[in-house]
Amino acid sequence: MKWLWNMAALILLWGVSWPVYKLALAYTPPLLFAAMRCVIGGLILTMFIWKKRDQIKWRKNWKIYLYTGILNIAFFYGFQTVGLQSVPSGLFSVLVYFQPILVGFFAWLWLGESMTFLKVTGLILGFLGIISVSVEGFSGQVSISGVILGLLSALSWALGTIYVKKNANQVDSLWMVAFQCLIGGSLLSILSFSTEKWTSITWNSTYIFGLAFGAILGIAVSWILYVKVVKMADASVVATFTFLVPLIAVIIGTIFLGEPFTFYLLAGIVLIVASIYLVNKKSSRPAKINESDIDQKHLSA
Repeated sequence: MKWLWNMAALILLWGVSWPVYKLALAYTPPLLFAAMRCVIGGLILTMFIWKKRDQIKWRKNWKIYLYTGILNIAFFYGFQTVGLQSVPSGLFSVLVYFQPILVGFFAWLWLGESMTFLKVTGLILGFLGIISVSVEGFSGQVSISGVILGLLSALSWALGTIYVKKNANQVDSLWMVAFQCLIGGSLLSILSFSTEKWTSITWNSTYIFGLAFGAILGIAVSWILYVKVVKMADASVVATFTFLVPLIAVIIGTIFLGEPFTFYLLAGIVLIVASIYLVNKKSSRPAKINESDIDQKHLSA
């Protein structure tokens, strides 16, 4: 039940983030906005957990901090921010949310998670649901480089999820999130300084709210929740639930931004709900019993 509440909070935060960022991006260069959210979020989290600095163990864990910062922040947000400028938003959402499919495959390949017919079917239905939800945003020119960046964004997020799942128990979760934000945000800052200008920011209430929301809730709090749920469940199951994020974003846009509620949105809701059900449904086949497990039980008896 705790896992479910954490997952629900994460989906809500990430879902709300999209329309909030959409409003704020009208007043700021995109890469600089992503960099500032990550760095400020990392600094705020660092201040709150500074008393636990003995848990950093830099010499032992620096590679984990570096790799999560590169995969989950620098590459993910960098590819996403640059690619979104040359691809319609609906298509780009589909490309980014190819991530659960990749996570399901990588989790089976590298983490030994099961890959049943129901799970494969669920992942495919979820992806079709994302296509349905996003189809209204398919208008406009399609850039090959933008499509590649969208797929690279999905790949980096998928690899980051697998890496977190594999290494999260070796480090303090809060420090891992703090360092990934600081390291990834710093790399994004270097890139943004060479391509964008600080003077392009319009410091109005909409931008400040978007920056504050993004730094505190959209980055720091949401990534803490994400690491927690990845540690507690199969990576493929967590990834499937993230299909709900663009769905929530579209529903919020419909309610608060006056965007239309269409048949495609309804179809997407049905497909995504079916996807989550199938991925989480236990197989009716009896589990195979490993002989070594039987021997171990006899030894401990």
